[in-house]
Amino acid sequence: MGKFVARWFLRLTGWEREGSTPVESKFVLIAAPHTSNWDLAYLLAMAAVSDLKISWMGKHQLFRPPLGWFMRALGGIPIVRHQRRNMVDQMIEAFSEREQLALVVPVEATRARTEHWKSGFYHIASQAGVPIVMSYLDYARKRGGFGPSLIPSGDLRRDMDEFRAFYEPISAKHPEEFGPVRFEKEI
Repeated sequence: MGKFVARWFLRLTGWEREGSTPVESKFVLIAAPHTSNWDLAYLLAMAAVSDLKISWMGKHQLFRPPLGWFMRALGGIPIVRHQRRNMVDQMIEAFSEREQLALVVPVEATRARTEHWKSGFYHIASQAGVPIVMSYLDYARKRGGFGPSLIPSGDLRRDMDEFRAFYEPISAKHPEEFGPVRFEKEI
């Protein structure tokens, strides 16, 4: 049923999925650009038509009644940002406990413009020993999907150059809100 609804939603809105489905059983999935609430709906639809079960982290407020159960059913993992808990360690533990996990990480951590990406996704993948898969939503072309995977090399500059090259032609829903593809350490 979910795949049917996802196809219907994409067709109704004029969107198409392109690229291939990731073959890895465990990976961190970059969610970029992230400038609109619509990004989640399109990502979920792209994953559903690709037969890819994803888990994603979201603000704990999204998981309150009456829709909290629905957000969890969609693969949501509530994150309480105001508590001092190490999310990287929690996600590494989740990778070690599961046979399959496609963990979506919004690298900008907000829909508003930021001048750098948060590095948690990179540390999670590096320490869990899993690849990073690039996903995208190109609003200019109404296309989305999954790009190549990258095994973190430890050379931040080289790996970020790969991400920059991939995301350079992608148009966010609100392009002015999609900041530079770089880590704070690179500034």
